[in-house]
Amino acid sequence: MNIGTITDAAATDDPDRVALIIGKHAIGYGQLAAAVERCAAGLAANGLVAGSRVAVVDGGSLLSMASVLGAARIGAAAALMNPALTTPELRALMQNAGCADVAVAGEAHAARLQEAGASRVLTAADLLGDSPIPAAKKPEDVDDRDALVLFTSGTTGLPKAVGITSGQLSARIRGIAAPFQADAAPTVGMMCVPFFHVGGSVGLLSSLYSGNTSVVQDRFDAAEWLGLVHEHRVRTAFLVPTMLQRIIDHPDFTGTDLTSLMAITYGAAAAPVALVRRAMAAMPHVAFANVFGQTETLGAYTTLLPQDHRDPNRVGSVGRPLPGVEVRVVDPDTGTDVEAGVVGELWVNTSQNVIEGWLHTGDLAKRDADGYIYPSGRLGDTINRGGEKFGPIEVEEALRAHPAVGDVAVAGITDDEMGQRVGAAVVVCRPVTLDELRSHCRDRIAYFKLPERLIVVDDIPYSETGKVNRRQLAALIAENA
Repeated sequence: MNIGTITDAAATDDPDRVALIIGKHAIGYGQLAAAVERCAAGLAANGLVAGSRVAVVDGGSLLSMASVLGAARIGAAAALMNPALTTPELRALMQNAGCADVAVAGEAHAARLQEAGASRVLTAADLLGDSPIPAAKKPEDVDDRDALVLFTSGTTGLPKAVGITSGQLSARIRGIAAPFQADAAPTVGMMCVPFFHVGGSVGLLSSLYSGNTSVVQDRFDAAEWLGLVHEHRVRTAFLVPTMLQRIIDHPDFTGTDLTSLMAITYGAAAAPVALVRRAMAAMPHVAFANVFGQTETLGAYTTLLPQDHRDPNRVGSVGRPLPGVEVRVVDPDTGTDVEAGVVGELWVNTSQNVIEGWLHTGDLAKRDADGYIYPSGRLGDTINRGGEKFGPIEVEEALRAHPAVGDVAVAGITDDEMGQRVGAAVVVCRPVTLDELRSHCRDRIAYFKLPERLIVVDDIPYSETGKVNRRQLAALIAENA
């Protein structure tokens, strides 16, 4: 399957069916397919050929989505980049991904992309306007040719380009979504995570493959999210934990009709147990599922199913591996498997990996006797205090249980004596001291994991994908504790 053709069936059989709702605009499958063809022709007319990689810098717009499909249609691959990146960061990503001199961007980002090295930047006026564009020749299907380029989160350095072939992307979509059926009513879902994130791009492509409707919220806002769910009778949504927290904390939450909402999938970052329990109590009619994965696995490779959420001992887990997925928990220093209950690095082997063989994920976790996986943070985030090594998440969970703590993030702080000390940034509901927090945590975690540096902040510095940059956090704590 050429990813660029996934809208063709719905566009032919039911062109008025709504594919996307972006702002006040409802875009039918026929209109979307026409936009994809125009983008394909426009990219080809500007010199892009099969095998090219083209930088695409915009939010969740018709331009960015049609460009992804249009590039794939001619055998090229769109490299989706975060529009919040600076000129030097965009330049580095373009070089890293081997992008062509021609790029695509929203009007607000075009000048920055040119400064980053693109010789020509195509905007909506160029690709989606009314001027005639020569027809683009349809390429042959080649499963081993890249159809999309995504980037790792970059929380420990420059994001890495991950090329995803047409075959890999097609297999992934077919594995999680049913093909379009003209007699099946579309399901309305919400895309409120960034389109350049694997959860946004793969989720949207899967929705289009099934002929469903995606309500696109380009930049998450809890009040607007609640309004969109009510207005469009949204049934499903994927959220990162920080989004979920802001939704249930919002003053409009209790007064908004959310009866249409049937399922919420959450992931991309660790979800505090207390938050998940609050959400389940606040929305008892919603089925919750936790997923765990990364860009290199094309999204989730484990899931905690809705029925698992009813077990209070499982809520802190990301579930068990999906069918066809092999997972090992290994000692990162030796590569040998560790026993159940011992923290190690997750290694994953599955057909949905973008590389062959075992992927060393860099994620730390432990697995219980029943195969449920409990994350402990990133390998690069490991705190080494005097030879005692542990992840920040278990310290965060202990601190969150204190009634004065609204939110928290933990990182290792460089120290001449111990190598690292445990630092914490907290959002508080009332004044609290470091001694109080240490006393509170004493019965929950080992003495060497107790926080030793503390700063109080208004907000935890989360990225758009709900992750904390621990290096920046450590520097912030070191400067202000």
